[in-house]
Amino acid sequence: MTKMIIVSLPVADLGASTGFYKALGFEMNMQFSDTATMCMVWSNTIQVMLLTRTKWQSITDRPLAPSGSAKLMLSLSVDSREAVDQMSEIAAQRGGRADVNPVRDHGTMYSRDFSDPDGHLWSTFWMDATAAPAGSQEA
Repeated sequence: MTKMIIVSLPVADLGASTGFYKALGFEMNMQFSDTATMCMVWSNTIQVMLLTRTKWQSITDRPLAPSGSAKLMLSLSVDSREAVDQMSEIAAQRGGRADVNPVRDHGTMYSRDFSDPDGHLWSTFWMDATAAPAGSQEA
């Protein structure tokens, strides 16, 4: 079986969150979706499960984080600096917030951070792998 990462996120409005992630380029996987859950696919190995808060609370006794708090940030690589900018612009247009942290431009790496409508933090980044220094190859 291929190793995957599936990120589960509690959301206030499943329809709005589905629209938000679709606008960012995620695809819906209806096989693993229902009225309380929407599976959003980024790649063959990365998926996001959007769960209504009621559904979320049925799978864990842990409380939802208070609004405005952060315990993690998820990062997605994209193909260009322009794609980084585009995702931030789409996030802001679809109910999220762009540039929740300062834009980082290191020449060979460029990133911007945004939050979704529920405050979950995301970073998109582009990196010129050909300009990165070669790492040591130890046997």
